[in-house]
Amino acid sequence: MPEHSTQPEPARLQHFIGGQATPPASGTYFASTNPATGELLYGAARGDATDIDAAMAAARAAFDDPRWRDLSQTRRGHLLRRLGDLIADNAEDLARSESRDNGKLLREMRGQLTSLPEYYYYYAGLADKIQGDVIPTSDRTVLNYTCREPLGVVGAITPWNSPLTLTTSKIAPALAVGNTVVIKPSEYTSATILRLAELVVEAGFPPGAVNVVTGFGAEAGQALVDHPGLAKISFTGSTATGSRIAAAAASRFIGSTLELGGKSPNIVFGDANVANAAMGVVAGIFAAAGQTCIAGSRVFAHRSVYDELLERVTERARSIRIGDPLDDATELGPLAFEAQRDKVASYVDLGRSEGARVLTGGSPSDGGLGGYYYEPTVLVDVHNEMRVVREEIFGPVAAIMPFDSEDEVVRLANDTEYGLAAGVWTTDLSRAHRMASRLEAGTIWVNTYRAMSPMSPRQGFKSSGVGVEHGTETIKEYTRLKSVWINTSEEPVADPFVMRS
Repeated sequence: MPEHSTQPEPARLQHFIGGQATPPASGTYFASTNPATGELLYGAARGDATDIDAAMAAARAAFDDPRWRDLSQTRRGHLLRRLGDLIADNAEDLARSESRDNGKLLREMRGQLTSLPEYYYYYAGLADKIQGDVIPTSDRTVLNYTCREPLGVVGAITPWNSPLTLTTSKIAPALAVGNTVVIKPSEYTSATILRLAELVVEAGFPPGAVNVVTGFGAEAGQALVDHPGLAKISFTGSTATGSRIAAAAASRFIGSTLELGGKSPNIVFGDANVANAAMGVVAGIFAAAGQTCIAGSRVFAHRSVYDELLERVTERARSIRIGDPLDDATELGPLAFEAQRDKVASYVDLGRSEGARVLTGGSPSDGGLGGYYYEPTVLVDVHNEMRVVREEIFGPVAAIMPFDSEDEVVRLANDTEYGLAAGVWTTDLSRAHRMASRLEAGTIWVNTYRAMSPMSPRQGFKSSGVGVEHGTETIKEYTRLKSVWINTSEEPVADPFVMRS
């Protein structure tokens, strides 16, 4: 008799459209694996243009529904606060789900889930502070005022490295001002975004306010970008994909907010506290296995502290504990999927061929679990013209280079197509402000790295993006400005063709 597997059938996750789980129109699903073990986690609905049409129709119906359209700004704020509370109530389950999906450390995810409700609370408080202005005119009988209105249906295409946080950056302000949303999450991380959509309905938002279509970029993502009912697209991901999305949006005169790639410099001056700077370098490149757009992957150390910094960073990199991301003792989890690990490995091999020397790491690993791990890697004997220094790797690979002067390091740091973030380590207050002014990046950290808040705006320079996320400035990204002119005079309107003396 043939043996039968005792393994349970993996769950099948459906789209979330109009407030309910919805099977894919095609009837097909794709597999999602646990990057820590390589084991199958679940099957997710494989969305296409038909599913996007259904989600867009549900979102439009919700946008036009008086229950949402006529809801006061204050009441929208109440719903966002309730959503934040529900996320807090479900934090442990969400943290574990995302950790299984993309390999991020559970303890890091717990930290993210502690702060994530604050994003919803922030925009809840901001919802009824969105107001226009009265404009002075030369004619006192004419009243001119402005107001901000929601755009309509907003599309959000979100990545796999921090799905909940980066999706929240889009949907919280979009909902605060009265839009509805269709989300296409990364095909590698569907589970937590689907659960988030369920919590949106549980919080009291009308069905269709937030919809999720899972699937691949070429099928579901492209259909969303191209949909004629879309009022705006917000995307976080690679610069190459962002460029195509921006072109598509511009061709239809709709807005786009794009948070794209980075190759951020982390600069250590001779007067810095080297022990602190070394920990900042480690946090900047090895946290989250280097899978962040703000990773401090280019490290510049003043020649006077170069050897000490290199020793400290290398020593800590060698001792980083690789393992199961659900284990609290683990310090480095897997890369999110096999192809990403292979990409990182190919870049390190490329660096070797370019003349770089690997001080530590430099090899893939299964972490003892059969997963997609890569060792924390430090490269030296590198320079700014190497591809391994110029191109985004998105993995735990630091390239460390010496410099001699402030002018030199500014030139080297700015010699990149990217401009997302930069770190500066110095005890010289004047230098700190000079560097903040001279570095071409949207976020500058001084004597810290990876700090962020929903209240602080983020913008990429150059090829790192377009538009603003977080803070009050992002409200402009999700509203349109209307100027209203009202003639308050009761006098007859003059004939425009009769000359008056």
